[in-house]
Amino acid sequence: MTIDVMLADDHKILREALRSVLEREADISVVAEASDGMETLRIAKETMPRIVVMDIGMPDMGGIEATRRLHAENPDIKVLALSTFFDRRIVMQMLEAGASGYVAKSAGGDELLRGIREVAAGKTYLSPEIAAVVIDGVRGRKGAGENEQLGRREHEVLALLADGKTSYEIGVRLHIATSTVDVHRRNIMRKLNLHSVAELTKYAVRKGIVTN
Repeated sequence: MTIDVMLADDHKILREALRSVLEREADISVVAEASDGMETLRIAKETMPRIVVMDIGMPDMGGIEATRRLHAENPDIKVLALSTFFDRRIVMQMLEAGASGYVAKSAGGDELLRGIREVAAGKTYLSPEIAAVVIDGVRGRKGAGENEQLGRREHEVLALLADGKTSYEIGVRLHIATSTVDVHRRNIMRKLNLHSVAELTKYAVRKGIVTN
């Protein structure tokens, strides 16, 4: 199934370059473009793309607010941030606004394609540069507060879920039954008051809970 993508960036030359990269792929179709946040909301409502590749520093309305409004109005449309910003606060604001992924503009085309496909598959995706910024920002503080609600095995399950592993794959890795993994997942969601794997992944990224 083709992944319909919308490009939101105020630099036309970059949109043209991105379109050229994406349209070489048989499973990706660029269906719309926008140059600012307000235009993004209007055109997304008209075209209903599967994914919006969203710049952050756009005029009139920036990518964070555009993402927040788009997520509220059309939660089925996924947002993948594509930005020069490496500040952890901005990354977290974008994720909290509803973005499902964040790719640095300094990354190559292959990284963007990977991000689009991962987000289209319902996963959260951070390019390596962005993941490093987020993890470095929280490393050393992950043992405090609400993390203490989780047991050792629950931490292991959460880290593997955040890494995109299925319940079966986690069971094999930890030598436990798939049904046991599902029980741990439900307990983790209940303890943390989270309601989806995407929310669990964002939580794990914020807290620096990663696989070894």
